[in-house]
Amino acid sequence: MALLDVRDLTKIYRQRHGLFGKVTETRAIDRVTFSVEPGETFGLVGESGSGKTTTGRCILRLIEPTSGQVAFNGQDVLGLDRRALRESRRHMQMVFQDPYSSLNPRMRVETIVAEPLVIHGIGTTAERAARVAELLAHVGLDPELRRRYPHEFSGGQRQRIGLARALALNPSLIIADEPVSALDVSIQAQVINLLVDLQARFALTYLLIAHDLRLVRHVCTRVAVMYRGRIVEMGSTEAVYERAEHAYTRALLSAVPQPDPDAPTTRVELDRAAVTEGAALREIGPGHWAAV
Repeated sequence: MALLDVRDLTKIYRQRHGLFGKVTETRAIDRVTFSVEPGETFGLVGESGSGKTTTGRCILRLIEPTSGQVAFNGQDVLGLDRRALRESRRHMQMVFQDPYSSLNPRMRVETIVAEPLVIHGIGTTAERAARVAELLAHVGLDPELRRRYPHEFSGGQRQRIGLARALALNPSLIIADEPVSALDVSIQAQVINLLVDLQARFALTYLLIAHDLRLVRHVCTRVAVMYRGRIVEMGSTEAVYERAEHAYTRALLSAVPQPDPDAPTTRVELDRAAVTEGAALREIGPGHWAAV
């Protein structure tokens, strides 16, 4: 059974223009459907504005979706009341894109990391302190630094603090929203290697939201490509990268920088006439789907 099963997830934003003006609708995500198996890293890719982050936030109900179904470990997430949802979130956590704005600048690191434990009423004060030290060690930070404030750390260290906070409740699923895009290139590999190590150590499942296609190819087992709020191609990482069928996927992959600066460029411009709006996914190979 899939750990996470998303069916026809839709988020519509409605805006009225003027007091008596016309109401317009924007479909941020449109009937998004995919599943994530236990222990895998599933990549959700696409350019900015494609709906990736909105999808992740709707899954956790940080944003309430307009319609659709989200099942986590067989449980209907969208049907949960507030109390049950809070309990469910013990097992689903999110790591945010910006390590600078996702940490409260007025709170010490020990308070930030312990916050989920406090919210869920887990442990005594001493037990929480010991857990914070353990979590900081897991993400490669010296526990002696726990009384410092976020501004005293580098971007990479702040993202490690965010990871420690996400791990506090022993989740089985982590939604990582562009976890390294705000970091220096020299630090990105360290954080990615840490994510891989933590997954092996704690049997984690990742939904990795990213636009860095080289990163996704390196760490993901399966990938879904989003374009204008919809998934237009999905399958194993090898199938999508080596045998892309959708015009948008081909254009996206052609934009990946080549390691060899002297290699000939093969940039593919997106032919919008080749994109059939609203086309349903169909299986074009074993486990490989495309909206063509």
